[in-house]
Amino acid sequence: MRIFLKRKLPLNKALKILLITNSFTLLAGAMLGPIYALFVEEVGGDLLDASFAGGAYALAAGITVYLSGKYADKIRRDEIIIIVGYSIMGLGFLSYIIVDSIWLLLIAQVVVGLGEAVYSPAFDKLYSKHLDAHREATEWGSWESVYYFATAIGAVVGGVFATLFGFKILFVIMSALCFASALYIFRLPKRTF
Repeated sequence: MRIFLKRKLPLNKALKILLITNSFTLLAGAMLGPIYALFVEEVGGDLLDASFAGGAYALAAGITVYLSGKYADKIRRDEIIIIVGYSIMGLGFLSYIIVDSIWLLLIAQVVVGLGEAVYSPAFDKLYSKHLDAHREATEWGSWESVYYFATAIGAVVGGVFATLFGFKILFVIMSALCFASALYIFRLPKRTF
């Protein structure tokens, strides 16, 4: 009888909030992914320039993520770091609007990479903190699932928006998704996390 009455618990509130807000940021990043090389060509670059810009993003993120992780270990309010990271990414996506050269593209890529590197360790720490005992794999699986769904949806939606409205509108939407996530977390009561 006990086995029959025992039900699987849904994700707790903190994990739901983290998944939803992170999904918007993941969606924003995925909106540009498949059409990125087309944007680079539009600002006068080629495939090699797109590669260098991708490398600049990864290098900036790689350097910063370690430092951000060390800082996240020392702070009690991890959500503040997540808010800052989401906001930096929002600024980076918004800065694509003024990109008209490869140098500005590299700078925008570095800003986006910094934003992702700033929030990622704090997000992982906070997410791990709220995992339910004996459900860790399921709850991390939920995040992985959200990541792939956001990537799939973002890839299609990004292409549609860029085709119908152009890249500038796409960048505004990408930025708005990041800022909306940051603002939502900012407005939560402190006791949420």
